[in-house]
Amino acid sequence: MEAASAPAADLEELERRLAVLPEELERLRLGAAAPPPAAAQGRWGLAPAAAKVYGASPGVSLGGYGEMVYEDPSSRRENGAPSGRVAQVDFLRAVVYLGYKFDERFVLNTEIEFEHGTTSGNVGEVSVEFAYLDYLWRPGLNLRAGMVLLPVGLVNELHEPTAFHGALRPAVERTLIPSTWRENGFGVFGEAGPLAYRTYLVNGLDASKFSASGWRSGRQKGARARAEDLAWVGRVDYVGVPGLVVGGSMYTGGAGQEQPALVAAGADPRTTLVEAHLDWRWRALAVRGLVARARLSDAAALNAALKLAGPASVGSRLAGHYLEVAWDFLPGRAGLEPFLRWEQLNTQERVPAGFAANPANDTRILTLGATFRPLPQIVLKLDWQDVHTRARTGVNAVNFGLGYVF
Repeated sequence: MEAASAPAADLEELERRLAVLPEELERLRLGAAAPPPAAAQGRWGLAPAAAKVYGASPGVSLGGYGEMVYEDPSSRRENGAPSGRVAQVDFLRAVVYLGYKFDERFVLNTEIEFEHGTTSGNVGEVSVEFAYLDYLWRPGLNLRAGMVLLPVGLVNELHEPTAFHGALRPAVERTLIPSTWRENGFGVFGEAGPLAYRTYLVNGLDASKFSASGWRSGRQKGARARAEDLAWVGRVDYVGVPGLVVGGSMYTGGAGQEQPALVAAGADPRTTLVEAHLDWRWRALAVRGLVARARLSDAAALNAALKLAGPASVGSRLAGHYLEVAWDFLPGRAGLEPFLRWEQLNTQERVPAGFAANPANDTRILTLGATFRPLPQIVLKLDWQDVHTRARTGVNAVNFGLGYVF
């Protein structure tokens, strides 16, 4: 039996080496300008620090990240009125990744986050960002259950400060895609040739917390989450070319959760969000883009249940997109990337008949800045944001960020 299994093991190892050969040849051709190898990019949709447990020996794995942000907003809005905002510096997040590899099949992975430096005075909080168990069966099909990050957009799973430009995450991926978005559920994930996928069944959002500014407050974050209404989320990416990720995702599910006020008003809202994304690095050039559209059914009945009127209406359609371009002047060394990002976002692109959209929710943001990495695990960021709304209430700002991963 041992003699019979040896050739099979040798054949499996040969197939693995042949599979990575094209990527290695491409890296040799590009030299120092090549994108980092897959192992340095993380695994299963996670960044390297978050995915550290997968490459570790059985036992405990430790990682983490942190970020501090200084914001200096303008004292005036674009219409000349006082903004009422002041400069502030915030140790935004200190995060610990704690994993445990039971064996080559069963893996526990968790992220524990401390926000805003303290929990006193209701300033910050301690949260579980994800905590799940994996059963790694084969590359094409693996099982996952627990509190999971929803595989939507470019930032929700890859949210470490070294993974995106700008001191703050893109507004589209903080508002329309309410990162960091996590819920309780289970599903499957894997890779099939040049395609990578993740799909889960999770508890739905809580529409009783929706507002004119979007669905962000409707996240249940795994805390005694109402599960009268469930949701499905799925994602597929093409990853067959080194340095390129292109794909899309969809989320859909009920959000009423049998809340008494909604039931009394006859509201049975359903949420659907669809997005397509591109992340491409070629030599010193990096391009990112995302387009997202979201719909809410039964918005008029939901407004009635929440006693919202006029421009305070929850949007029945939300939309946003952004395009970002960066150039690395120190490729293969420290890393210095000036970048430009253009965003457009409207959480009330459409409202129910009889309601009005607030023009302050129709936003355009131009971000100009630079990202400096003295080491791949340490990042310094400086940017200027030019913010416009259709109501002329935008507030420009200068931001500085400091981040690390380990």
